[in-house]
Amino acid sequence: MKKAIFPGSFDPITLGHHDIIERGVTLFDELIIAIGINADKNYMFSLEERKQFIAESFGNNPKIKIVTYEGLTVHFCQENNIDFILRGLRNPADFEFEKSIAHTNRDLSSIETVFLLTAASTSYISSSIVRDVIRNHGDYTKLVPKTVRIK
Repeated sequence: MKKAIFPGSFDPITLGHHDIIERGVTLFDELIIAIGINADKNYMFSLEERKQFIAESFGNNPKIKIVTYEGLTVHFCQENNIDFILRGLRNPADFEFEKSIAHTNRDLSSIETVFLLTAASTSYISSSIVRDVIRNHGDYTKLVPKTVRIK
């Protein structure tokens, strides 16, 4: 069984994430969307909200599991028999950053990183841009799945 993890903070999940998940799930028997918990980070959305946004989008897909975790992604992978890390690439800067992480992960374990290019229509979207649009009362709805709602 080929299991992959798609890790991130998903604060919030964007249409770019959504695209990678929809395409990535076709490559693996199980895709685990793993929301990382970092105590040093100030999140706009609570862990429960982020998990709910994802569950409302993908909760009905039997190949997708949604979890939270702390610590190194490779340790979570080793503890849960996950062989692949799925990552999306928007631009050359993402590639350079993700390449360094992938090399480090390969040095720490035998886990492979699989990269998918984001769709051209979503390659400009990042969670930090979405948060900035929200903070400044812009129309964020064009950047995120319909499940992301501001209270």
